[in-house]
Amino acid sequence: MCGIWALFGSDECLSIQCTSAMKIAHRGPDAFRFENVNGFTNCCFGFHRLAIVDQLYGMQPLRVKQFPFLWLCYNGEIYNHLTLKEQFGFQHQTNVDGEVLLHLYSRFGVQKMTSLLDGVFAFILLDTANRKVFIGRDTYGVRPLFKLLTDDGFLALCSEAKGLTELSHTMTSAASVLPFLPGHFEVFDLKPNGKVQSVQMERFHCCTQEPAHAAYDTVEALPTGFDEETVKRNIRALFESAVRKRLMSHRRIGCLLSGGLDSSLVAATLVKLGKEDKLQYPIQTFSIGSDDSPDVLAARKVSAHIGSEHHEVNFSVEEGIQAVEDVIRHLETYDITTIRASVGMYMVSKHIRQKTDSVVIFSGEGADELAQGYIYFHKAPSPRAAAEDSVRLLKELYLFDVLRADRTTAAHGLELRVPFLDHRLTAYYLSLPEEMRVPRSGVEKHLLRESFKGQNLIPEEILWRRKEAFSDGLMSFKKSWYTCLQEHLESVVNDDQMQTARATFPHCPPPTKEAYYYRQVFEKQFPGRAQWLSHFWMPRWTNATDPSARTLSNYAPDKDQ
Repeated sequence: MCGIWALFGSDECLSIQCTSAMKIAHRGPDAFRFENVNGFTNCCFGFHRLAIVDQLYGMQPLRVKQFPFLWLCYNGEIYNHLTLKEQFGFQHQTNVDGEVLLHLYSRFGVQKMTSLLDGVFAFILLDTANRKVFIGRDTYGVRPLFKLLTDDGFLALCSEAKGLTELSHTMTSAASVLPFLPGHFEVFDLKPNGKVQSVQMERFHCCTQEPAHAAYDTVEALPTGFDEETVKRNIRALFESAVRKRLMSHRRIGCLLSGGLDSSLVAATLVKLGKEDKLQYPIQTFSIGSDDSPDVLAARKVSAHIGSEHHEVNFSVEEGIQAVEDVIRHLETYDITTIRASVGMYMVSKHIRQKTDSVVIFSGEGADELAQGYIYFHKAPSPRAAAEDSVRLLKELYLFDVLRADRTTAAHGLELRVPFLDHRLTAYYLSLPEEMRVPRSGVEKHLLRESFKGQNLIPEEILWRRKEAFSDGLMSFKKSWYTCLQEHLESVVNDDQMQTARATFPHCPPPTKEAYYYRQVFEKQFPGRAQWLSHFWMPRWTNATDPSARTLSNYAPDKDQ
């Protein structure tokens, strides 16, 4: 998890540039570099490094002798970099996975380069020979990238929006700092005076497509056909491959473990592959909550079953409430469920950084969107409607769950990896008949659960455990984190404020006192930036006014809770 920052065509003073770049220092605690591009007016890069591979040559902007005219800043991991190197006979100067971008671009151009990448990434590539700037972001936006582009040719880029907000050049337009769209690349002409002009914006991959690099994947050709046993074998093979390719690291690997289906499958597979690969350390797993929370109790069972080195982080209501302002500052959003769920993830990430040596952290994000895991999918009017909403959720991940997972871990200098968002796995799963993917027998993610039934990978009771939102499972079942928040904020926001909420906040007006409080905190830290959030995350096909699953009419807890 690194932090990248770049400026083209700006006459901002050096102190403003450095101050802006330093606002994302938490993303890369190991080293920092700020560098101007020789011979080019007002072009500079800032880079905060979290060293995961090639600790000697991993600093950026990355440049190699073969291509002295190329400058690369990127954040992410290219999982198939060795395969591509062998396939095309590239002669690498470093062991940095991102070096393959330079070789691919030089030989094929940006369009084919992006289509061949298997990984998560945000990149800024400067070609001084052809006076071009290229930027791109992975399919699901696992790695963040924000863009500020003005009509007079000023371009600024950063891993987080906060690194761009103080650039006075653009203060006339509050909505000008926006997330760069996942799955796209953009090309800019670089003028002699350092100004830029966008000349091409193109999508290179979407979640429903089989990626171009599939032929180079480590998984052998999958059996065809949609009989259930074949499908289940394929899902298991693709999921294991997704975890295996993400083991690429020179730093210790750990895993968040809530005790739900998704994180349990990730943790169990990670431990299994770690033993097969003879890692020199046990896999650490981490859960957070009160002593009697459903998540903590379930995570204990999973850890005992898979044999991980398990850590529990105690979570109190008071600590959670005190953390909200810091959480919103890192998230850069006022979305209700994102903030609510981020508090626990932020605090467990802080513990990991301070108390352990795990740096690369696996997590289960993406499974609910891919496999129709939210409880409201039981209300879907048809399999087609459910399938369409699954794709919608995946496309919006960069605004919600992926944003949460990135910012809460990056806040403490950790590297996040999410195998459920592997290209081959998602493309295959979304290609299955719509009827196979819907909830069955009153159980969401039924096909995913069935795929691991009888494998003894995780306890059967966990395999069939009812969906419990992370923000709901932190506290005891009798009194959830959701309830604790409502009680606390009842006196913080008064009824008069709620009556005028729509007038006070016309864009995405807060529907509850909790939402009002989050919006107040957000506006204090990022005034006039409400457009960063287009809409609240809410369940569909219901009359929900809150994203918590426990507020839905069809919510029912597991019998043993």
